[in-house]
Amino acid sequence: MSALTLKVAVNLASQAIAAGRTIAAAPLTIAVLDSGGHLITLQREDGASLLRPQIAIGKAWGAIALGKGSRLLALDAQQRPAFIAALNSLGQGSVVPAPGGVLIKDRDGVVLGAIGISGDTSDIDEQCAISAIEGVGLLADAGVSA
Repeated sequence: MSALTLKVAVNLASQAIAAGRTIAAAPLTIAVLDSGGHLITLQREDGASLLRPQIAIGKAWGAIALGKGSRLLALDAQQRPAFIAALNSLGQGSVVPAPGGVLIKDRDGVVLGAIGISGDTSDIDEQCAISAIEGVGLLADAGVSA
């Protein structure tokens, strides 16, 4: 696979919702972006709160922008807050440095895009993202394991 298609992106979102329902997660919002950071699909479960779409997109966008899972961006935010502030200035506030933004890679390790999830704790968001990616036969790169 050389590109993330709409069909795969929608399947990823469906897999993430199913993973969330399996563990009784709070209502999730799932954003799937291509390797250029463009939104392919966004799904928001009933009951998801107001800013969840922007947060999910920000987690995925940050992962694509820096080429690493948003868990590592969260560590960067703790260790180098000025860097994350500058990054958000450059990205017009688009980076959310919290776990839940996971790179989607093909079997050769090529980045196809990223999935960002928001709704529950960041660890659960990330868990659902990894489950979805692996569920469609692709490789998940969250940066470091939860």
